[in-house]
Amino acid sequence: MVIGFGFGTIVVIVLLVVMTSFRVLREYQRAVVFMLGRFWKVKGPGFFLLIPVVQQMVRIDLRTVVMDVPPQDVITRDNVSVKVNAVVYFRILDPAKAVIQVENYYQATSQLAQTTLRAVLGKHELDELLAAREKLNLDIQQVLDSQTSAWGIKVSTVEMKDVDLNESMIRAIARQAEAERERRAKIIHAEG
Repeated sequence: MVIGFGFGTIVVIVLLVVMTSFRVLREYQRAVVFMLGRFWKVKGPGFFLLIPVVQQMVRIDLRTVVMDVPPQDVITRDNVSVKVNAVVYFRILDPAKAVIQVENYYQATSQLAQTTLRAVLGKHELDELLAAREKLNLDIQQVLDSQTSAWGIKVSTVEMKDVDLNESMIRAIARQAEAERERRAKIIHAEG
């Protein structure tokens, strides 16, 4: 009776170990596998086995990630203070680098996007910020992509969403536009 109980316990333990060894990854996932703490290989998609205790894995999603960049206070080259927010689209090209080279790739990309947004937009005047958004989006995307490539990340698109001016700046721009219209009206009236 004791032998039967001991054998049954061993069988149950072996079955539990085998069942916890099976892993299935979807088409858009990869597993970065470590053996005894050292990088071993990237596996997936599909079915595979992990050796319990000896191997561990980190699951990585390869789909495009949409990340909101919170509003950033930017001082333009002509010393105008604006709040700008954006959205960044990126995906992981190299799962091993995304796990090994940086502690938290999402947070690192978010922080880098915020500082890059401020740095790139701070080199331009307000008029450029409002008129040349596509060019500025591309500039930000190229800077981000070059810096995140070491982490196995590809930044595909950056889009500025809102450029908010403070109330006094909006009034000043409105006064300037009104003065320009009056100037043109006087020229047209003088020409006759």
